[in-house]
Amino acid sequence: MTEPRMMPHTQAEDLRLDEVVARARGGEHAWAATSLARRRELLRELAAKVAEHSAEWVQTAARIKQLPADSPLVGEEWISGPWSVINYAQALADTLRLLDQGSDPLAGYGIKTAPGGRTRIEVLPHGIFDKLLLNGFRAEVWTVPGVDEAQLRAEAGLAQRDPATTHGAALVLGAGNLFSIAPLDVLHQLFACNRAVVLKLNPITDPLLDVFEKIFASFIDLGVVGIITGGAETGAALAQHAGITTVHMTGGQATHDAIVWGVGQAGADARAAGAPQLTKPITSELGGVGPVIVVPGTWSKADLRFQAEHVATQRLHNSGFNCVAAQVVVVSSDWPQKGEFVEALRTALAQAPARPGWYPGCETRVSGARALHPAAEAVGGTPERTLLPGLDATDTAESAFTTEYFGPVLGLVELPGAGADFLDAAVTFANERLYGTLGANIVVHPSTAARLGPHLDQSVADLRYGTVGINAWTGVGYLTPRATWGAFPGHTLQDVQSGIGVVHNALLLDRTERTVVRGPFRPAPRSLLNGELALSPKPAWFVTNRTAATTGRLLTAFSARPRWTALPAIFASALRG
Repeated sequence: MTEPRMMPHTQAEDLRLDEVVARARGGEHAWAATSLARRRELLRELAAKVAEHSAEWVQTAARIKQLPADSPLVGEEWISGPWSVINYAQALADTLRLLDQGSDPLAGYGIKTAPGGRTRIEVLPHGIFDKLLLNGFRAEVWTVPGVDEAQLRAEAGLAQRDPATTHGAALVLGAGNLFSIAPLDVLHQLFACNRAVVLKLNPITDPLLDVFEKIFASFIDLGVVGIITGGAETGAALAQHAGITTVHMTGGQATHDAIVWGVGQAGADARAAGAPQLTKPITSELGGVGPVIVVPGTWSKADLRFQAEHVATQRLHNSGFNCVAAQVVVVSSDWPQKGEFVEALRTALAQAPARPGWYPGCETRVSGARALHPAAEAVGGTPERTLLPGLDATDTAESAFTTEYFGPVLGLVELPGAGADFLDAAVTFANERLYGTLGANIVVHPSTAARLGPHLDQSVADLRYGTVGINAWTGVGYLTPRATWGAFPGHTLQDVQSGIGVVHNALLLDRTERTVVRGPFRPAPRSLLNGELALSPKPAWFVTNRTAATTGRLLTAFSARPRWTALPAIFASALRG
């Protein structure tokens, strides 16, 4: 990502920013006086408004991303847009209901121990409809070491345990790639942190301003949310505004560092001196280089095809413009089926539906990656979907390990070994050689997982990533409202990597370390025929799903108004995908 260029402010612009910040600081008092019961009502109102304006949201998003209105890929906008926001608002409302009743917000959730003195809470499936619609998918939130069940329960609720005590006004710098990020980040600041919010949209998302103002209308009327447009200079001025107490951003490291340290030589000098120009707290989600660890096993041809589509989806979803997109596939050089899998992956990348590189700078990043890798393979699409085979795991100068390409570029690394030995080597490689800690994926055959036994869980614990997916893309963690989303804890302003802090987290859990998501190795009905108790067909977020748009629209309507009579149409669409 390029470093943002800051332009001088005008007096009129300063007045505009003063007004929006002053309104938020005034709204903070109204928020402190808002009961938990009324806050639940506001969340229900927001969910209803998202449903009401969902078609407008998705149509606008499709135009931004240059997708034809009838493309199945529009399903990505339904699922990662209105569907995810409705689910999160409802999950937050459930937590507030229990807190308002004086009940344990974790009542009914499975809580167990995890390796290393951690505690895990099962957050997916939640309720009968999750079990039906996401059958075979599971998610857990793991705490940091040393937190037991009693502490987990005692601390759940975060700032909503004392709603009358607010914590200033947050600036949320919205992302430009995935259009639910900004609304979800606003809700997290409101409820997890108990702050009023000024949302500065990324200019790419300015066409969604009207939709966002409609869905947040009740919060805007209360004065606790303000939405503003502008470029990098507007964001920088707001971050430094005296009325803003904290900043949260989603984007690239260059943008983060420009905000924290400044730009040009002054920024470099401030960083060298350890003297940030931003002296207020900042949290962030900044992406990174995501690995997919393919554990060798004995796979059928159908398994090879399906998992190749799975990995291709992890790279090509949203044209590759996801912070948690897979970038480096790690396979065993000793796996007899390595060649078959790599060929299936080439085919999956080539045959995925055509789509534009709509995010600014894509062609430059792709051509730059290709220029640095003479063995790069063009596998189709415009801009070129690119495979980088034969990457050297020991090469400390390898750009694919340190640069988030943010586009359709996928690297291949080979490590020797099988079973636990290969998995250990792959975990070490991911931890020590790849930049960032947002998400890591493991693909493993059920019989291989059974042989690994507890070692698989230990490998998950050893991976230093904020979300770990086992036979499920880590993007499922983003879509799970009660899961946490963010980098592995421990980064600093000097070495921010994938960011600081977490978002989402509708159960309002404290001292969390990661989310772990698990899915079926095969889609139904092959899952059932091979002994996996999972009914899910090809997931709607797969780029090869032919009915994703219909399924996404039906899921969104269902989430807004769950009812048994809507299920047959959803199942029928999902099965046709």
